[in-house]
Amino acid sequence: KAGIDLDRKVLSDLAVSEPLSFKSLVEQAQTALSK
Repeated sequence: KAGIDLDRKVLSDLAVSEPLSFKSLVEQAQTALSK
């Protein structure tokens, strides 16, 4: 729905190395899922 396609490894690396970017992705996904 959000058009975001990342696997678990990429997401975990992003969460560790770029927490602000990860938070932004999570917020976008939550917004897309709530529609």
